[in-house]
Amino acid sequence: MLRNILNKKPTFWALLCLPAAVMMRPYFFGDVIAMDMLHPTGEWSARFMIAAMLLSPLLALIGPRPWLSWLIQRRRALGVAAFGYASLHLIFYIIDMGNLDDMIAEFLALGIWTGWAAMLLFVPLAVTSNDASMRALRAGWKRLQRLVYPTAVLVLVHWIFIHNNLGPALLHFIPLVLLIAARYFFANRTIFKGA
Repeated sequence: MLRNILNKKPTFWALLCLPAAVMMRPYFFGDVIAMDMLHPTGEWSARFMIAAMLLSPLLALIGPRPWLSWLIQRRRALGVAAFGYASLHLIFYIIDMGNLDDMIAEFLALGIWTGWAAMLLFVPLAVTSNDASMRALRAGWKRLQRLVYPTAVLVLVHWIFIHNNLGPALLHFIPLVLLIAARYFFANRTIFKGA
């Protein structure tokens, strides 16, 4: 019974929306302001993006597992959730800044333009995260989805320079970097041994 409920797409989407619901409640009740929402929305966006990116290297390293296959079937949902939280992050940024002049004045700061660039790359990733786009783009779909890698780099730089703090950003991104590096290291060793 519980397994059937968890396997339903609406249940998974509800789980993805849960952090947003928890975050938004104090904002709607006036307990926090837009500035207070910037960090948690951005952090959850990064977490879902990293979670989606972890799955392929994990599959390559440990092989098929039931739980991993279950997550891979929902990888696109994780990516769309990352975009959704990034959109919330942007909305609260605009509310917090209050006017276009102030936004333009700080645009060239490294921590700011990297965030805008990441958001720009996020858009085609999210828009094409559906079956119709996969069918229409065919092999081009995978090439397009590889934009997630420069997006991740931009998100990391944005996070570091906005908070002027390496620790939390690296804590989130190091597992992803290590898994990707391990995937390519072991792939190259296999090719080398077979030569």
